[in-house]
Amino acid sequence: MQRPLTCVEICAGAGGQALGLALAGFEHVALVEYESEYCETLKKNRPDWNVICADVHDFNGLPYQDVDLLAGGVPCPPFSVAGKQLGKDDERDLFPEAIRLVREIKPRAVMLENVRGFLDPGFAEYRKQILQSIERLGYVTQIRLLNASDYGVPQLRPRVVIVGIRNDQNGFFIYPAANVEPAPTVGETLYDLMAENKWERALEWAQEANKIAPTLVGGSKKHGGPDLGPMRARKAWAELGVDGRGVANAAPEPDFEGMPRLTSRMMARIQGFPDTWTFGKKKTAACRMIGNAFPPPVAQAVGENIRECLEYGSINSECEASFSRAII
Repeated sequence: MQRPLTCVEICAGAGGQALGLALAGFEHVALVEYESEYCETLKKNRPDWNVICADVHDFNGLPYQDVDLLAGGVPCPPFSVAGKQLGKDDERDLFPEAIRLVREIKPRAVMLENVRGFLDPGFAEYRKQILQSIERLGYVTQIRLLNASDYGVPQLRPRVVIVGIRNDQNGFFIYPAANVEPAPTVGETLYDLMAENKWERALEWAQEANKIAPTLVGGSKKHGGPDLGPMRARKAWAELGVDGRGVANAAPEPDFEGMPRLTSRMMARIQGFPDTWTFGKKKTAACRMIGNAFPPPVAQAVGENIRECLEYGSINSECEASFSRAII
């Protein structure tokens, strides 16, 4: 019987990547997150997880050397088009810490995700440096831009995913293929939530909100309140019949007129979280957690292919052992 595959995750946020990897069959032995509100969210949703609320700079990977996967969504502001794009010169860049932990833990696989801006030509040299650093530690690396809508998430949300497989593994990693069925529209995704207070126009609204959503944004701790982003994003939401200037506390009342605002629960569903996943009572904090998350269905799809790659190696080893015993 094969043992469960284990995972250490850094920069765990509100648990989007962690939830997806758990659904893919990985058991987390440690989740490292710096912000206390995010840590509380992780603990509340998964009391059995070992949540370490600490700066990743202070996290020692040596006790976790038998772990199968090191994963993380390192902070995106250094590479985001919404920021100054300082890259390696941004103090929030944690790629060096991720590489340090690869060196210390020596996991069988590595999964790191970031924003599309990481692929910008201005970061080509730094991107090459990061991939080569992981390769020099004994890994075969791949990098690809994945669109969340290809995996059932009702928004585009492009994310860069780096995967490294240790050289001594027999399996070969392949990025997950896009779903055959298109992602549901915003209207299909949110109709029941929009109608929960008996809004008379809920069905009409859902039929007109017949596209996937623009990328949700979470904002930083200092900037970005409970809204759906800057002017360009709000305009895209308005085309779907959504007022992006703020976030509502509840669904529209029966006689509501005009464009409704999303609730944080609606935002979470757009991001691919199950309705059972909670984000606390503070609306601004909840919206930031949701908007900054990695969609769980995308993490699950990538995680399942990593698991298949690693289990292929395990199955081969078991077969070889059985064959050896048969000869003896």
